[in-house]
Amino acid sequence: MADTLIIQRATEELEARTFGMTEQFLEIHEVVHADGAPTVARVDTEKTDGTAIVYFPIVDQKFYLAIYLDTVPNVSVRWVGTEPYHSVYFRASSDKLSLQELAGLTKLTSTRGRNKGDSKNPNSRADIRWKQSTIDFEPHPEADEFEDKLTKLLRFLEQDEEGVGNLVNKANGYIQVYSSFHNGNTMIGGHHIELDHIKRMSKLNIEIDFDISADGNFFK
Repeated sequence: MADTLIIQRATEELEARTFGMTEQFLEIHEVVHADGAPTVARVDTEKTDGTAIVYFPIVDQKFYLAIYLDTVPNVSVRWVGTEPYHSVYFRASSDKLSLQELAGLTKLTSTRGRNKGDSKNPNSRADIRWKQSTIDFEPHPEADEFEDKLTKLLRFLEQDEEGVGNLVNKANGYIQVYSSFHNGNTMIGGHHIELDHIKRMSKLNIEIDFDISADGNFFK
């Protein structure tokens, strides 16, 4: 199904505010606009039950307004909520190995990295430098639910189990999660790790670390 109709129905909900959650949220936050129209961060149509999710970025925030739609038999809004921003990536660091040497331990393509001795802030007068080389692998930075991001990252890492093992054993490789939840009523929710995730992380011998923030304005 074309994303155009899904986006159209989600945008109509922003304008009509038929759901109480839409009304409440837009009283305290603003959706990012470009050229007079709401900006769409992503349309997720990967659900097997036909659910589509439209993610709208929020001004000065990382989390999203998420509009969930049925696509069968017709495209219609089911409900509205907020979806946290999740950054889920594999990180390895070393005070002995260079970035190039870290990259050479695996066949996987890294997303970003830095060398020991690189300046932390090149524009600052203070000469503060990184004490370790660090390499990150974040194959799916787009808006998505935590469980889906973790699944996709594990699938990516499993393409080179030997290389991941090298990074774990020689550079303390682990999974890092950063999440920004909307703190609308102090009940921000949390993360769910499925049994399959635990088994797959155990097979790769990797740990997981969480950095969580609660952001935004309270509901009125």
